[in-house]
Amino acid sequence: MINKVGQIMLYVNNQNEAKEFWTEKVGFSVISEEDNGQGMKWIEIAPTKEAGTRIILHNKELIAKMQPELNLGTPSLMFFSEDIDKLYNDLLNKNVTVGEIINMPSGRVFNFADNENNYYAVMESK
Repeated sequence: MINKVGQIMLYVNNQNEAKEFWTEKVGFSVISEEDNGQGMKWIEIAPTKEAGTRIILHNKELIAKMQPELNLGTPSLMFFSEDIDKLYNDLLNKNVTVGEIINMPSGRVFNFADNENNYYAVMESK
Protein backbone atom coordinates (compact mmCIF):
# COMPACT_ATOMS: atom_id res chain seq x y z
CA MET A 1 0.00 0.00 0.00
CA ILE A 2 1.26 3.51 -0.81
CA ASN A 3 1.51 5.65 2.32
CA LYS A 4 3.11 8.89 1.11
CA VAL A 5 4.44 10.78 -1.91
CA GLY A 6 8.24 10.52 -1.80
CA GLN A 7 9.50 12.39 -4.85
CA ILE A 8 8.09 14.50 -7.66
CA MET A 9 10.03 14.46 -10.92
CA LEU A 10 10.34 17.92 -12.43
CA TYR A 11 11.80 17.89 -15.94
CA VAL A 12 13.64 21.14 -16.68
CA ASN A 13 15.55 22.63 -19.60
CA ASN A 14 18.45 23.84 -17.46
CA GLN A 15 19.11 22.06 -14.18
CA ASN A 16 21.55 24.65 -12.80
CA GLU A 17 19.19 27.55 -13.49
CA ALA A 18 16.29 25.58 -12.00
CA LYS A 19 18.34 24.79 -8.88
CA GLU A 20 19.25 28.47 -8.55
CA PHE A 21 15.59 29.50 -8.86
CA TRP A 22 14.28 27.01 -6.31
CA THR A 23 17.06 27.61 -3.77
CA GLU A 24 17.79 31.33 -4.10
CA LYS A 25 14.31 32.63 -4.88
CA VAL A 26 11.92 30.12 -3.31
CA GLY A 27 14.18 29.13 -0.40
CA PHE A 28 14.35 25.36 -0.92
CA SER A 29 17.41 23.37 0.15
CA VAL A 30 19.48 21.02 -1.98
CA ILE A 31 19.13 17.62 -0.34
CA SER A 32 21.46 15.84 -2.75
CA GLU A 33 23.08 16.33 -6.12
CA GLU A 34 24.09 13.21 -8.02
CA ASP A 35 25.88 12.60 -11.31
CA ASN A 36 26.30 9.05 -12.61
CA GLY A 37 29.34 10.09 -14.67
CA GLN A 38 27.56 9.28 -17.93
CA GLY A 39 25.68 12.53 -18.41
CA MET A 40 22.80 11.70 -16.06
CA LYS A 41 22.55 14.28 -13.29
CA TRP A 42 19.71 14.83 -10.84
CA ILE A 43 19.23 17.39 -8.13
CA GLU A 44 16.99 16.67 -5.14
CA ILE A 45 15.44 19.74 -3.48
CA ALA A 46 12.86 20.30 -0.74
CA PRO A 47 11.45 23.12 1.38
CA THR A 48 13.38 21.68 4.36
CA LYS A 49 15.71 18.76 4.88
CA GLU A 50 12.97 17.10 6.96
CA ALA A 51 10.28 17.44 4.25
CA GLY A 52 8.60 14.15 3.45
CA THR A 53 8.15 14.94 -0.24
CA ARG A 54 11.05 16.10 -2.38
CA ILE A 55 11.41 17.40 -5.92
CA ILE A 56 13.96 15.92 -8.31
CA LEU A 57 15.21 18.26 -11.05
CA HIS A 58 15.92 16.16 -14.15
CA ASN A 59 17.31 17.16 -17.54
CA LYS A 60 14.22 17.20 -19.78
CA GLU A 61 16.12 16.68 -23.05
CA LEU A 62 18.09 13.70 -21.74
CA ILE A 63 15.03 12.01 -20.22
CA ALA A 64 13.10 12.53 -23.48
CA LYS A 65 15.84 10.66 -25.36
CA MET A 66 16.02 7.87 -22.79
CA GLN A 67 12.27 7.39 -22.34
CA PRO A 68 10.29 9.12 -25.10
CA GLU A 69 7.03 7.64 -23.79
CA LEU A 70 7.17 9.71 -20.58
CA ASN A 71 4.97 12.76 -20.10
CA LEU A 72 7.54 15.49 -19.49
CA GLY A 73 5.01 18.23 -18.83
CA THR A 74 5.17 20.24 -15.64
CA PRO A 75 3.02 18.76 -12.86
CA SER A 76 0.41 20.98 -11.26
CA LEU A 77 1.81 21.47 -7.76
CA MET A 78 0.16 23.13 -4.77
CA PHE A 79 2.51 24.22 -2.01
CA PHE A 80 1.40 25.30 1.48
CA SER A 81 2.65 28.28 3.47
CA GLU A 82 1.89 29.33 7.03
CA ASP A 83 2.69 32.97 6.14
CA ILE A 84 1.41 33.50 2.62
CA ASP A 85 1.81 37.29 2.76
CA LYS A 86 5.48 37.07 3.71
CA LEU A 87 6.17 34.47 1.00
CA TYR A 88 4.26 36.51 -1.58
CA ASN A 89 6.24 39.67 -0.80
CA ASP A 90 9.53 37.77 -0.65
CA LEU A 91 8.97 36.29 -4.13
CA LEU A 92 7.86 39.67 -5.46
CA ASN A 93 11.01 41.32 -4.07
CA LYS A 94 13.12 38.65 -5.81
CA ASN A 95 11.49 39.50 -9.16
CA VAL A 96 9.52 36.26 -9.37
CA THR A 97 6.34 36.51 -11.45
CA VAL A 98 3.41 36.17 -9.04
CA GLY A 99 -0.34 36.37 -9.50
CA GLU A 100 -2.57 38.18 -7.09
CA ILE A 101 -3.65 36.54 -3.84
CA ILE A 102 -7.22 35.35 -4.19
CA ASN A 103 -9.70 34.01 -1.66
CA MET A 104 -10.89 30.48 -2.31
CA PRO A 105 -13.30 28.45 -0.18
CA SER A 106 -10.30 26.45 1.07
CA GLY A 107 -8.13 29.51 1.83
CA ARG A 108 -6.05 32.22 0.22
CA VAL A 109 -4.03 31.18 -2.85
CA PHE A 110 -1.61 32.69 -5.37
CA ASN A 111 0.40 31.40 -8.33
CA PHE A 112 4.04 31.98 -9.17
CA ALA A 113 6.18 31.17 -12.20
CA ASP A 114 9.62 29.59 -12.26
CA ASN A 115 12.45 30.64 -14.55
CA GLU A 116 10.99 28.45 -17.37
CA ASN A 117 7.50 29.99 -17.08
CA ASN A 118 5.93 27.00 -15.35
CA TYR A 119 3.28 28.00 -12.84
CA TYR A 120 2.79 26.65 -9.34
CA ALA A 121 0.24 27.48 -6.63
CA VAL A 122 0.66 28.32 -2.96
CA MET A 123 -2.16 27.99 -0.45
CA GLU A 124 -2.22 29.45 3.02
CA SER A 125 -2.18 26.83 5.75
CA LYS A 126 -2.66 27.69 9.36
